[in-house]
Amino acid sequence: MRAARFHAPGKPLTIEEITVPPPGSGEARVEVKGCGICGTDLHIALEGSIQLPKTPITLGHEAAGVVAEVGPGVSGWATGDRVAIFPNVACGSCYPCREGREVLCLNAQVLGITRDGAFADSVTLPATCLLPLPEAVPFTVGAIVADAVSTAYRAVVGRGALRSGERVAVFGCGGLGIHGIKIARLLGASRIIAVDVAPGGLRRAREAGATETVDAKEGDVAKRIRSLTGGEGVDLALEFVGLKASVTEAIRSLKRGGRAVVAGVGPDRVELPPLRSFVGSELSVLASMGFTREDVQTVIGLAASSRLDLASSVTDVIPLAAINEGFRRAFAKEGDPIRIVVVP
Repeated sequence: MRAARFHAPGKPLTIEEITVPPPGSGEARVEVKGCGICGTDLHIALEGSIQLPKTPITLGHEAAGVVAEVGPGVSGWATGDRVAIFPNVACGSCYPCREGREVLCLNAQVLGITRDGAFADSVTLPATCLLPLPEAVPFTVGAIVADAVSTAYRAVVGRGALRSGERVAVFGCGGLGIHGIKIARLLGASRIIAVDVAPGGLRRAREAGATETVDAKEGDVAKRIRSLTGGEGVDLALEFVGLKASVTEAIRSLKRGGRAVVAGVGPDRVELPPLRSFVGSELSVLASMGFTREDVQTVIGLAASSRLDLASSVTDVIPLAAINEGFRRAFAKEGDPIRIVVVP
């Protein structure tokens, strides 16, 4: 089969013919019908800011497709079944797994990072990673559900516990932020203030349902958010950037008793406000890591029922042969893409 192989940061992926791994016990092979280009892929391939334990490797972890073959001991799945792929292979035995928090598995294998991913004609993985994809959800949408959308869903719902009528600030209007806005709107947020430095990101935010936008290049973001909320601040601030400056402004934008959820990942060290104001205002700062299997299933259900519009999140569809051009466009934000999906 063909696969887009990563060898070293800064070097183009190479389309290579590799042996199709047959499914072993408890595994299935999925014919890939779509795989989204994620920021993590760009960090690995173009920036080199995420180091992989081994190379070469096939990248790609946001995927959907059709079951092509099942291995011994697999029940409940058959050739031809439409599936979305849960990209985290948990060990099932470490203490987070035993506590039902496999998203924090100490020994997790992740598609496209610690095991071969889905920028390929097919991918072989444990059948436990398969989730049913209804006919109502296109493969291109199913491909981006497990990460681009579900990561935002967990930040807004699982960690942020957004309630109807609350005010929200969203820092970063890329793929995660746009979906955070859509989910906050779906859940009845009364105000959604989007923050970014890119005009295209702010335009997308308004199209997604933001009630106001703030250009972070103009400075003092928290002060401007407070001016939009009668001096109070927001109930929930969602940080999808992963920079010290945006985390700091997210916390500063909170009302008394507010909560900030940080889903952005980066190397920066962040600081809490002075304890007198942090404790005195009873602020909460929470991290949000990835997504759960239940999050993905919920998002698929919302997409299938048309309650959550995700078709507009697929900016373009490209063949596997054009993957390096797709990476370049996504990294340069050419055309303000939300997600470019590779269809082998």
